[in-house]
Amino acid sequence: MYCAARLLRLRGTNAGSFDPVQLWSTTPAGSKPAKVGTTRVFYNTPPSQSGTTDATAVVSLGEGFDKKTGDARRELVRKAIGSSIKQIRDLGDGEKSVVVDASKDAHAAAVAAHLAKYKFTLKTSPPSPYKPGEEQAVPQNISFKPLEDSKEWETGVVYANAQNFARTLAELPANILTPTTFCERVKAAFADVPNTQITVHDEEWAAEKGMRTFLSVTKGTSEPAKFLEIHYNGAAKEDQPIAFVGKGVTFDSGGISLKPPAGMKAMRGDMGGAAAVVSAALAIAQLRLPVNLVVATPLCENLPGPSANKPGDIVYAINGKSVEIDNTDAEGRLILSDALYYTSTTYKPHTLIDVATLTGSMVIALGENYSGVFSTSDSLWEELRVAGEVEYDRFWRMPLDEDFGPQIYSSNADLCNAGGRPAGSCTAALFLKAFVDGIEPKAGEDEAPLRWAHIDIAGSSEATLPTAPYLEKGMTGRPVRALVEWVRRLGERE
Repeated sequence: MYCAARLLRLRGTNAGSFDPVQLWSTTPAGSKPAKVGTTRVFYNTPPSQSGTTDATAVVSLGEGFDKKTGDARRELVRKAIGSSIKQIRDLGDGEKSVVVDASKDAHAAAVAAHLAKYKFTLKTSPPSPYKPGEEQAVPQNISFKPLEDSKEWETGVVYANAQNFARTLAELPANILTPTTFCERVKAAFADVPNTQITVHDEEWAAEKGMRTFLSVTKGTSEPAKFLEIHYNGAAKEDQPIAFVGKGVTFDSGGISLKPPAGMKAMRGDMGGAAAVVSAALAIAQLRLPVNLVVATPLCENLPGPSANKPGDIVYAINGKSVEIDNTDAEGRLILSDALYYTSTTYKPHTLIDVATLTGSMVIALGENYSGVFSTSDSLWEELRVAGEVEYDRFWRMPLDEDFGPQIYSSNADLCNAGGRPAGSCTAALFLKAFVDGIEPKAGEDEAPLRWAHIDIAGSSEATLPTAPYLEKGMTGRPVRALVEWVRRLGERE
C-alpha cells in the first residue's frame, strides 16, 4: 500500500484536493511495489490555489500494510511519516507549513513528524533555535497541521516535544549545560505547567542530608553540584506517588580514572538519564495524567581536579554503607545511590524507576536498539515492556541476581563501585539495589511495598548509526516516550 502520509503540503494547500495513489502512479516506477518510507516529492501538483509553489510528498507504507496490526502497524506509520518529513524539512530555507494526512494513526504520525523535524545545531546561519537565550526569538522552521484534528494527534505532539527537549539537553555542550543551567532550563520549561513544583537544592543541603557518595564525585570540579526535584500532583494528595530518578553527570571525564580522549565529547550526554526523566515528567504534567510523581536528579561534573576522588578511597553513603571507589569513572552509581535512598525513604513511592547512562557493558550487550532493564518486579517489567513496544522505544530485561554479588562485595568496604569487566551492567545494577528502600517484603506479606526498575540507557541514549527514519544521528532522548506511555497506562488502571 502506498501513501501512509498521503499528503505533506507546504504553505497550507488543501490536502483533500487530489488522489495521492493516482499521483504516485504518474511516476516512472509508480506501478512497482515500494519499500516503506520511499518518498516522492511533487511540485505544484495539483496547482496551488495560493499563488505559491507548493510541494506534495507522497510516501509508501510498503506492501502488506493493511495486514499489519498494533505495534508493527504504528512503527510503519512512524517510519513513513518520518522519511517524508525529512525530505520536506530539507527543501530549502524559510518557514514551512505542512499539512499531514495522519488518518492511519494520528498519534504515531504526530510523533514521527515532530521527531523528524528536529535537527540540533549551534551554527549561526541560519540562526539556531538552540542558542542559549534566543530559543524563543528564532521561529521554528517547520510547523504541522493534521488533515483532521484529534486528541491522538495532540497527545503525540506532547510525547515528541518532550523527547526533543531531552535531546536538546543531552546535545548541549558541557560549558553551556552545567548543573546550574540544567536546572534553569527545567524551571523555564515547567514555568506555566499546572500542578508542578520545582525545587533546586545546593551542596550544603546535600551535605546536611548525608549525601557523601554524591558529593564525592563533584570534588574535582569548580562547578557547583545541584540536586533537582520535580513534584507533579495529578491525583489525590494522599495517593502514593511514582518516582523517577535520573543520573545527571553533565560532563564525565572519568575523573582520576581518565577516559580515553577519542570520543570523550560524547560525555556531555552523560546526563541523559536526568534529561529523560525530567522530560517525561514534563509530558506527564502537560497531559494532566492522574498520578502523583516525584522526580529526583543529582547533577554534577566528574573531573580530575586536585580534590577529586582517588581509586581506593572509601566513603560512607547516605544509608551508612561504606563504599570503596575502585574506579572513579564508575561515578554514576555513586550519585544515584544517595538519590535512590533519599527518594525511596522520603517519599515512599509505590514504584521507583531510575534511568542512567551507566555502563559501557550495556552498549556491548544490547547496542543502541534496546534499553536494558533490571527489576525486582515481574509486573513492572511487563508494564515497561508493553509501553516500550507501543512506542517502539524498546526494553530488554537483564538479570538482577545476587550471584554477581562477590564481584562487588569482596573489598575492604561493604560495596565496591566496580566489579570488573564481566557482567559490568549487572554488578552496577546490584550496587544500586543496595540503596533502594522497600524492595523486600515485610514480615507476613508476599509483596514488597516498592517496585523498582533500573534502566541502563548507555547504548540507547545515542544513535551513532541511522536506526529509524524519524531520528537523526546524535542524542536520542530515550526512553522518554516509553516512560510517558507507561505512566499513561498506569493512570488508566488506577
